Amino acid sequence: MAVHTKHPVSAPPAAPAREKTGHLLLRAWCIFVLTLAIGGVSWSNAFGVPIASTITVVAALVSVALWFTIRPPVQWRRLPWYALVYVTFAAASVLWSAWPAATATTWSLLALTTFQALFIGGVLTWQELVRAISSALQWVLSVSLLFELFVSVVLQHPVMPQFAEAPEGVDPIVYWSRDNLFDGGRIQGVFGNANLLGIVAALAIIVFAVRYASQTPKRHGQLFWIVLAGYLLLRAGSATAYLCLAGAALVLATVLLMRTAKRPGERTKYYVAYAVIGLGGGLTLWFGRDLIFSALGRDSDLTGREMIWDAVLTRAGERPWAGWGYSTPWVPWEARIDGWIIDHDQTVMQAHSMWVDVFFQLGVIGLLLIGLASFAFVWRSWFFAVDRPRWDLRADRPYSALSLLPTLTGAVLLVQGFSESNPLMLWGWMFVVMFAFKIKQSPHIGEGPIEQRLAIERGELMKQEP
Repeated sequence: MAVHTKHPVSAPPAAPAREKTGHLLLRAWCIFVLTLAIGGVSWSNAFGVPIASTITVVAALVSVALWFTIRPPVQWRRLPWYALVYVTFAAASVLWSAWPAATATTWSLLALTTFQALFIGGVLTWQELVRAISSALQWVLSVSLLFELFVSVVLQHPVMPQFAEAPEGVDPIVYWSRDNLFDGGRIQGVFGNANLLGIVAALAIIVFAVRYASQTPKRHGQLFWIVLAGYLLLRAGSATAYLCLAGAALVLATVLLMRTAKRPGERTKYYVAYAVIGLGGGLTLWFGRDLIFSALGRDSDLTGREMIWDAVLTRAGERPWAGWGYSTPWVPWEARIDGWIIDHDQTVMQAHSMWVDVFFQLGVIGLLLIGLASFAFVWRSWFFAVDRPRWDLRADRPYSALSLLPTLTGAVLLVQGFSESNPLMLWGWMFVVMFAFKIKQSPHIGEGPIEQRLAIERGELMKQEP
């Protein structure tokens, strides 16, 4: 006859571990900060520069308070030092700057963006970081489409920033929305710029695809967001965004080939092939730009960029070593900038190349520093993607799809940096610092002080995304 024991060998049933409300709020705050950076100029378009600036400063103060409250474990010797030295040199340029007020103002934005990047990288795990980026992109893309829909269905006419009605005879380049959603023209989203919308849509496709490949819960929902991002990419019609996505695809193919290597030295042939393809592609793009950009509906001079580069390089040659002083972007109210380079009756606010811009502002020294910061980021993110996770004798751990995101983002920013200065500010600079910091602090997904501390606080072990 069976006897029921009063001493079971298994633990009594219990409710599954749940995340604390405080940590959920922290994740929500990080999503807002990322949305603030990715949205960029959309905030000033919607609310005006004073309110947008106030939001940025208040957000940074909240993050500072949270940093000292949470006190994330940081290995201070493993900071993105090249990026921080670049920021320091930019601050020092106020001493010789031709526009000290502009330097102080724009450097403040750079400093706040840098701190926010360190904050998000310090308080979120890799899983949470990618999820937060995905959520922020979903918000930005959704609001962009709803905004264009509102303009075309409700207002039914182009609008200026802060929903002002466009006056007669004004150049469409200053429109916030051109009311093109239903007429087949290029749309601009909340950015007021089709190129900015296009590059964010390209980034979104990469992020959503990485999340889909990482077997996230409800992963098939990522397919909807990939389709939405692809639609906005096509409607933005940005040649730069197309090239960025092509560059990311090339890097992805190379990384996957590298992961198949079984023996030491087997990757050498892939590196040689990658270098040949990259160099050949760059030369083809430059010398065949007439045909390529005509096929993409763009001018062979990159929509006037060669004229801008000539003017900027000429002035940069007057102060070649330390430059004219940091100012990213150029502020139009500065007398030396206002009316200097005119495009579509508007003062140009960037050199449309991060390398030309840095040389102009910070000279050869600044160019060397940003080059080292970019190289360090690309180098670490590359091996973060291609090397199998290993911190002991075990050499058969599976790769994580999440490890692809930093190197693919780096590819996007490097290609964009050829014809735009945006990688030097807002989400471009934030992602460089954030990923560089995160890789150095937690070089293995799920391992490291930050990853383990948050897992313990949340009552894990909970099931992690692979």
